[in-house]
This record gives sequence, structure tokens and C-alpha cells, in this order.
Amino acid sequence: MAQQAAVQVQPSSTLEMMMKKPQASSCCSEDMADLELALEPTTVPRQDSLYRDATRAGGGGGNLHDGQQDGWARTLRLAFQCVGVLYGDIGTSPLYVYSSTFTGGIHHTDDLLGVLSLIIYSFLLFTIIKYVYIALRANDDGDGGTFALYSLISRHAKVSLVPNHQAEDELMHIDGGGDEAVLAAKPSLRGSVRRRTVQLASPREQRAQWVKQLLETSKPVRISLFLLTVLATAMVISDACLTPAISVLSAVGGLKEKAPNLTTDQIVWMTVGILVLLFGVQRFGTHKVGYLFAPVVLLWLLLIGGVGVYNLLRHDVGVLRAFNPKYILDYFRRNGRNGWVSLGGVLLCFTGTEALFADLGYFSVRSIQLSFAFGLVPAVLLAYIGQAAFLRRHPDQVASAFYRSTPEALFWPTLVLALGASVVGSQAMISCAFATISHSQALGCFPRVKVLHTSRQYQGQLYIPEVNLLLAVAACVVTLAARTTAVIAEAHGICVVLVMLVTTLLLTLVMLLVWRVNAACVALFFVVFAAAESAYLSSVLYRLAHGGYIPVAMSAALMGVMVLWHYVHVRRYEHELGRTVSHESVRELLARRDVARAPGVGLFYTELVQGIPPVFPHLVDKIPSVHAVLLFVSVKHLPVPHVDAAERFLFRQVVAMSDDDDRRVFRCVARYGYRDPLEEARDFAGSLVERLQYYVRDVNLYGEAGACILGVSYPSSRCDSMRRQRSVGIGSNMNMMMRPSASCTEHPALQRACSRPGVFAEEMLTPAESFSELSRMGSVAQAQAAKIQQVSLEEIARIEEEQRFIQREMDKGVVYILGEAEVVARPHSSLLNKLMVNYAYAFLRNNCRQGEKMLAIPKSQLLKVGITYEI
Repeated sequence: MAQQAAVQVQPSSTLEMMMKKPQASSCCSEDMADLELALEPTTVPRQDSLYRDATRAGGGGGNLHDGQQDGWARTLRLAFQCVGVLYGDIGTSPLYVYSSTFTGGIHHTDDLLGVLSLIIYSFLLFTIIKYVYIALRANDDGDGGTFALYSLISRHAKVSLVPNHQAEDELMHIDGGGDEAVLAAKPSLRGSVRRRTVQLASPREQRAQWVKQLLETSKPVRISLFLLTVLATAMVISDACLTPAISVLSAVGGLKEKAPNLTTDQIVWMTVGILVLLFGVQRFGTHKVGYLFAPVVLLWLLLIGGVGVYNLLRHDVGVLRAFNPKYILDYFRRNGRNGWVSLGGVLLCFTGTEALFADLGYFSVRSIQLSFAFGLVPAVLLAYIGQAAFLRRHPDQVASAFYRSTPEALFWPTLVLALGASVVGSQAMISCAFATISHSQALGCFPRVKVLHTSRQYQGQLYIPEVNLLLAVAACVVTLAARTTAVIAEAHGICVVLVMLVTTLLLTLVMLLVWRVNAACVALFFVVFAAAESAYLSSVLYRLAHGGYIPVAMSAALMGVMVLWHYVHVRRYEHELGRTVSHESVRELLARRDVARAPGVGLFYTELVQGIPPVFPHLVDKIPSVHAVLLFVSVKHLPVPHVDAAERFLFRQVVAMSDDDDRRVFRCVARYGYRDPLEEARDFAGSLVERLQYYVRDVNLYGEAGACILGVSYPSSRCDSMRRQRSVGIGSNMNMMMRPSASCTEHPALQRACSRPGVFAEEMLTPAESFSELSRMGSVAQAQAAKIQQVSLEEIARIEEEQRFIQREMDKGVVYILGEAEVVARPHSSLLNKLMVNYAYAFLRNNCRQGEKMLAIPKSQLLKVGITYEI
């Protein structure tokens, strides 16, 4: 058995520090009477927070991505960097917008004014107003995209289909707005504001509560919301193979201007070669070449903006009349159905906005807004205006308007920069697909695949080998099958507009549920954007047979895989949850004479966050032995981007063994955000055992109920200073730990939690936090404090021995036990259910990564337990 890295917890030798009388703390005391009046009375809950509090996560303290805390120097640096990462796709749209819009040629030169007006106002409406100034504010702690919006909604309403909900912790999300901002500005109003928010809910709060109840109580609504999110996710992944195809093919197509003898086949195969190279270098990570991205795209934007000014001044300044929206009406009156169909080409002017939103995590909102308004918008609009001026004089050259409008001397630099910008834009969509799949997998909506982090500095730099191979094959097949940008544009447009429409629906829910915006503003937002996007969607669906079937087929396949995987995942979880083993059964099982004690630590992995899995008695029946220290470990991904390491683990003792029994059984939930990478098994076990020793210290020192009564916990993001003051030992440096954190007076939600007696032992509370709250928590707390102060030397020695016992078993080695459940359909279930479970799901499960590989468990320390579930 391989020996694990020892993690020592030094016991305390300073008992006198523990015997000091507690100092009265003034933290939160002056407003306690008001808070007690405003809050309903609570009772001390059963000490089983794994049933209640597994959704606690740190890092909920405000959004650092809004740019409020960034200096101008950092903002400008981020603005420069996001030019290269975010704007490659949307910046290369001028290569093919006009050729995709006028597929049948330009019949009237005034049509250019109508199309240009459509481009201008569509670009301003969707990219600037919707995404840059609305959607970016709806980020999930700095993460964007449809899955991030779904996660944000699921944190405010229980919309997840997996029945692993626990009570939400009100300290998890402190937004700093609304009444909280009022309280921070005027602490004297704290009591009155709290009463008003509890007793007299405003119409906006009532509306938000109604939306929350609708989402939580209506299963069809929750299923529909999930399916819409999966649909948008599948479209984003499909777009990751269409964007490289259309961008690179458009750029390479410029070679025909200088080499007219080049055939279409040669152009296509050159594009395929570049695509193979592009996907081949993904394994090295974008951070390796990221320093070149921003200069390339910046030069590209300067070039197309300058060429646009040149064409405007040389050919026709009169195209500036397109800023008058009446030309849009004239265009539709003149062209009728053909004008409506041409919307499928116009919408390509705002492709790339979904990647802009999804890749938000790397930058601040202010940096994106700054670079977008003063960098991208002028350059791209000038490019479209310049091409329109050129086409007013040369309408017959619309098929290659971009390169024909470029001055002769700038042709080769333009071609090189076009290729570079196309690669950058393609890279953004590929990275977006990797991040989206990683999020989906973390939330149980995608088969298990290998996710590699290619950069130690940038956590979001991901590489998924299996997905990269599939995207490369799909992009090459699409290029070979379509052969022209016009066909790919039809497919590209469907992906873009469907994702935008789903984003509008999710943003509307965020406005109602999270932001609690005025109803008139929400209605205006929904009507304007839903109507406009529906018009674009109807246009691209009309041309479905001309290439739009490509993303529909790809997205349908992806959506089927995601829905099937999630469906079986939910059914298996429900099956296990309905057959959990009671604590009495576990106690009787361990008391059997034939059950031997195995040395070391056993980590029994299970997906259940409640109860003991039914596979455990199956294991003991087959192998009648239990490790000296056994932990049932649940790795749970929360709908948050990140969980602080200090808030990672929650513990509870499953069975209180007798003094003469040398076995310890615990329950643990390890929480991760959907962007958090899983540690190596050795590091995970070391961190877990270290935190377990903290828990053993606290639960023995305070007792189960005592920790509930005395303890007050703080989010680590709010009270890092207090966490740094925590001692490793039981009582060492207690004089430093007695200082309360000032942050408890700064956040009303923290005060609200302080007034409640029910806080849980998983918080790993230290005597510092407990003693600092004794003066205001009643006679029961004072009596408990007296009990702690009278703890005997024998009790201290017993606690230290308990910690040493766990450490000794850790040194003997760790065995990782995986319950491998084979899922089959019930014999009398429907034919469809049998096909889905017995064949489709079995195929996916057999061809995806197994649990030990996902958790990086050494084979020499792995024990698999097989069991079959009928669902």
C-alpha cells in the first residue's frame, strides 16, 4: 500500500488560554433587539447539516468582474488583452456579411442603404445594448454564457432536476444592492429596514417570489428551462466547428483575387489544412500564443477601419444616410419576402457576441465596455460603411466585396491579417466550447471526458482531447461538404440567433428573480429583443434546406446525448436516494463479529449527499471488513463558479462508536464550483484528513449541540482576516484568536445569521468565533461556555489522541472505494426506455472516462464495488 503524504495537526499545550473568561464582544450587539423583532424565532436543528447545508460555498462576496475595484491602468491593460481574445470572430464578420446577404446579387443600389442601416442598428441593438451593457451585468461571479445564467437562476430558485437540494445559506450571496446598500450607508436604519423587508414586501419582491415559486413547483417549467439551456449549449458547441470553417474559408478565398486559376477544390483543401493545424495546436494551450492575439486583432481592426474611411471618401459619402432608419422600411417595402429572407445574412454582423459573453471570466466588465465602445465599434462600422460605398459604384462585385474594396498596395497585408484574425476568432469559439462542456459535465449534463488545464496561471484555459478531435473532424467535414461560405453562413446564423433568443429568455428571468427590475422595463426588454430575434430566426429557418440543417443535426445529436446522460443521472440518483441505509443499520452492520477492522483510511465515493448508499452493505457482505477510519465522500458541484478551499469540506460523524471501538465513520461533502478543477487523489486525501482533524477537535470540544449554539460562521471571502487567525492546535495562540472580525458589522446578512442559534459543526468553528459571540447569545450559550472552560486535562488528552489516531491511520495508507453502479431498464419498462438505458446510455458510459480516471486515483489503491440498479 502506497503511503500517503502526512498532514499533521499539532495539538495545543496551552490550556490556560482556554480557561480565560470570555471577553464581551460588541459585534452586532447594538442592533440585536431590532434584528430579533424582524426575524422569526428559530430552533436548534438536528446536527446534520449534510441534509441542510451542502450548498454553502465561499466567495459570494460581490462581483469583482464589474471593474469597480480595478484601477485605470489594469482596466486599460485588460481592455487591450480582450481585443485579442474576444473580438476575433465579430471583427472578421465584414469578410462575408455582404456576400451572404446579397446571394442573388444587388438589384437596386438603394438596397445597400437599407442593408447597411439594418447592419448598423442590429449591431448597436444586440452587441452594445443587449450584451455589452445588459448581459455582462448578469454574469455568474465573473462567468458568462447560457449555463452561467442557468446557474445564477438555480442559486435563487431550486430549478435543478437532480434531487440533491439542501437549504440555501443566506450568507452565500450578498450582492450589496438594494436594502443592503442602504444599511451599509446608514447603519442607524438597520432595524427599520430589516422589518420592512421582512414584513412589508415590495411589489418587486412579491413578483420575484412568485417567479421563484413557479420555477420550483412546476416541473414542466423546470424541464423546459433545462431543455432551453441544453439547446443553447448544444448550439454553442456546434458553432465552435462552424466559426473556424466560415472564417478561415473566407480569408483563404481572398487568394483567388491574385491567383484566379485557383479552383474551389484547392481553396477548400487549403482551408482544411489550416483547420487541422488550428485544432492540432490546441493541446499546447492558448496562453502560449496569447501574447500575439491582441496585436494581430488590433492591427486588423485598424486596417479595416482605415480601408473603410478610404472607400467612404473615394466612392460615395452619401451612404452615411443609412443612419436614418427609414431606409430599413424602404428596403422591406421594395423587396418584400426577399428582404425578409436576407436577414439571415445581416445577422452575421453580430456573430461572436455569444463568445464575448461566455469568455467574460478572463476580464472585467469595464474593460470590455471600454475596448468595445472605442475600439471594435468604430472599426467594424467603418468597414461596413466603406464596403457599402464601394458597392454603390461596383454592385457587380458583391461576391468578393471585401478584397475588391481593399487598395492594391494593402492586399497581401490584408490577406495575412485576415488569416490571423480568423484563427484568433476561431480560437475564441473553440475555447468557449471547451469551457461550456466543462461546465455541463460538472453539473451532470455531459458524459465524463478528460479536461486538461493548459495553464497554471489562467484557470480557464482548458483543453478536452476527445471534444477537440470531434470538433476538428466536424469542421473539416462541413468545409468539404459546403465548399462555399454562403452555405456555411446559413448554418452559422441558426446557431447565433437561437443562442441569442435563449439568452433573452434567461436574462428576463434574471431581471425578475435576481435583479427585481421594474415590470415595465422587463416587458420592454423582452418584447423588443424577443421580437427582433424571432424575425431573424424565422428568416434563417426559411432557408433551412440550404445549409441550416447542418447545425440542427449536430445540435440535435449533442442535445440528445446531454439530455440522455442527465436523465439517467437523475433516475439513478433517485433510485439510490430511495434506498439509503439507515444509521441504525450501519451500526448493526459494524457491530457484527465477522466484520474485521482494516488498517488505514477508506474513502468511499458516492454521489449521494444524504444518507448511506445501498452499495455499502453490499460491499461488507462480500468483503467483511471496514477501515479504521471510513469516510463516505460525495464530490458535489455547485451552481457557482468557484468554492473557496476553506469552505470545501463538510463533515458529520455517521456513527458514534463506543470507547472500546477503534473505528471511526464520517460523512463528507466536498464542494466544487463548475470552474474548479479536481485535485489529484493524494492531494485531495491530504486536505480532507487535515480538515477532518479540525472537525474532530471542534465536535469533541463543543459537542454536537454546543457547536450549534455557540458557533457563528463567516464566509471566507468576507472574513479572510479571521480565518488567518485560526490556530492549528486546539488552544494555541488563543489571545490572537479572541479578536472578532470587523466585517460582522459591515454586512447585514452576517448579522442576520449571527442572531440565529442554529449554525452547524461542519463550519469547523474555532473557540475564537464562539467566545466572541457569547455575550449576546443567551443563558444557554453562557452555560455552554462554562462547560468548555471547565474541560479537563483528560478531555484535552482524549481529543489530541483522537487526532493522532486519524493521522496514524492516514500514514498507514488510503484506499479509494468506488461504487460502480450498472444501470439497466426495468424488465417491464417501455421499449423507448430500454433503448435509451440499455443501449444508448450504456454505449456512452462504456466509451467515456471512468470515475477513477476523473478523480486521478492510483490503481494500486483502488477498490471497485459493482452493483446493478433497475430504473
